[in-house]
Amino acid sequence: MHPLMLHVTCDLGPIRAVTAAVRATAEGCEAEFRLDGHIAGIVVPSPAAPERRDNLWQTTCFEIFWQPLGGTAYREFNLSPSGAWAAYDFDSFRTGMRDAQVAAVALACAHDDHGLVLTASIAAALADPAQVALNSVVENADGSKQYWALAFPPGRPEFHSEANRALILER
Repeated sequence: MHPLMLHVTCDLGPIRAVTAAVRATAEGCEAEFRLDGHIAGIVVPSPAAPERRDNLWQTTCFEIFWQPLGGTAYREFNLSPSGAWAAYDFDSFRTGMRDAQVAAVALACAHDDHGLVLTASIAAALADPAQVALNSVVENADGSKQYWALAFPPGRPEFHSEANRALILER
């Protein structure tokens, strides 16, 4: 598991640590995200149909950014504790956004008073080797948000920045 860092502009809230892991598979990838802290102090989206849905990043969710090593195009996955998901392809930094072709996404989420774990299995064509980012948006019960990532570029939290893609993966 890789520790994610809280963006410097965010206040420390009910979540005290976020860790994540991802591995490439023959079918796509598998990932796990963990939140540690006071789960009752955050917004956990209610279970919903396991389907593609936009704007998941507006509340607690997890993200994977997958970019071919040396390329400019990338794919973004948004994974909600509700079971909903989204996948987008971009030609370059925030340019050319469109729905990505994904064969299947399976999410499982469990939580108690002190932690939340989301696991994901994604069947999709993914570049190999790739530079990868693991991120999390955590919405606190008061509506404020925390932004967690492996790395951040200078300035405001920007998950689309190549600076976030701190992992190199290959099959």
